[in-house]
Amino acid sequence: MIERIETGQRSSKIVKHNGVAYLTGQVAEGETIQDQVKACLTNIDALLLKAGSSRENLLRVTIWLADMADFDGLNEAWNEWVPSGHAPARACGEAKLARPDYKVEFIVYAAYS
Repeated sequence: MIERIETGQRSSKIVKHNGVAYLTGQVAEGETIQDQVKACLTNIDALLLKAGSSRENLLRVTIWLADMADFDGLNEAWNEWVPSGHAPARACGEAKLARPDYKVEFIVYAAYS
């Protein structure tokens, strides 16, 4: 069974299937990469909670940066957020994002019970 949460015309905020919660891509406003990353991670926490999951259950996170020069700033905020011993499989690359002021986008898969 597939469960969709907060479904709109274009996408759902969360899709749950077979023990995995797939979160919609997360972007946020902010002056710096750290501001945007922290805002995205706050949003991810809220979506994980709504999905019946948590950061300890992260499976895979794909991170798109508008500029790889922001990689160190991303990791500063990321390393504070991800629980010790619970780091997911992670990929990070550079991509043109939906709006020029976006510096980062997160795509998250997490287990739920």
